[in-house]
Amino acid sequence: MKLQSDPHSGANTITGYGDGYVEINQIPYAHAVLLSSDGAISQWPVESFDGLVAADFDQMVERKPELILIGTGSRQRFPKPELLKSLISAKIGFEIMDSQAACRTYNILVGEGRQVLLALIVEPI
Repeated sequence: MKLQSDPHSGANTITGYGDGYVEINQIPYAHAVLLSSDGAISQWPVESFDGLVAADFDQMVERKPELILIGTGSRQRFPKPELLKSLISAKIGFEIMDSQAACRTYNILVGEGRQVLLALIVEPI
């Protein structure tokens, strides 16, 4: 699926999403990513939803976003509450959704100028 973005905004945006990849600023990635509107695009060391550990969420807190969107793959799944303790302790809001919805929501929030972090699980084909 191709997504539309404003190429002149200077913000990182999702430009496409499909089975086994996400496209950020028209560059495809075949692995999980952490993406902020104004920061670096980095590989998130998550192989699958079932492999999530508390340290994966600690990594998000270090970036100090206003809001975190967590894309859990092809369907919405909720991490165990104990994994989310660092987000709750840091008082950072978060939303959990399937990865396609997370991509669309991320672009909308970036368009509004929000400081949002996208943590996206990209499932292998």
